[in-house]
Amino acid sequence: MGELILVRHGETEWSRSGQHTSHTDLPLTPHGERQARALAPLLAGRNIALTLVSPALRARRTAELAGLPDPVVTPDLVEWDYGGYEGVTTDEIRRTRPDWNLWTDGVAAGAADHPGETPAEVGARADRVLATVAAAAAGRSGGEDIALVAHSHFLRVLTARYLGLTPAEGTLFQLATGAVSRLGTEHGNPVITAWNVALPENLLPGA
Repeated sequence: MGELILVRHGETEWSRSGQHTSHTDLPLTPHGERQARALAPLLAGRNIALTLVSPALRARRTAELAGLPDPVVTPDLVEWDYGGYEGVTTDEIRRTRPDWNLWTDGVAAGAADHPGETPAEVGARADRVLATVAAAAAGRSGGEDIALVAHSHFLRVLTARYLGLTPAEGTLFQLATGAVSRLGTEHGNPVITAWNVALPENLLPGA
């Protein structure tokens, strides 16, 4: 395998306002679509043999606009289930829980179909995705990349797990909308080879 390429979807109305968004299936904003199109030159020249994408519309549309080939919808790539905090901002949560931290405290319980996830539960999903990637890479040449198109908090957890860290240590990896990151190896050890790369706002298509 070459590298594992992580792509966070472009902007939505809720990512712009800071509202936690897991299962709410929002489209990209016009700015988010420009961000997604701007991913294409950042991915140009990569030998991407497999693309796995979250079922969410915002992720699938980002993969399409970025020109990623034949994305395979992968349910484990969905965003952290925020339970009772779906659609709520961190500032709003801290009005009643001043010291709240997603990475250590988790979320409030939600409805039966979206009860919320603990950091450990998100980490278990990330481990399954990494196992899927490893199995897919086993039958491919060393120079082929695999791309994941998904969501900020999930990709941060996945990065922590790739590096052998706890899920909560995903807090270390800030990730913007419409950004590309790459995970690889150095002397057989897992490393970050690029992080949170995006075109400047003034260079986005249509800017």
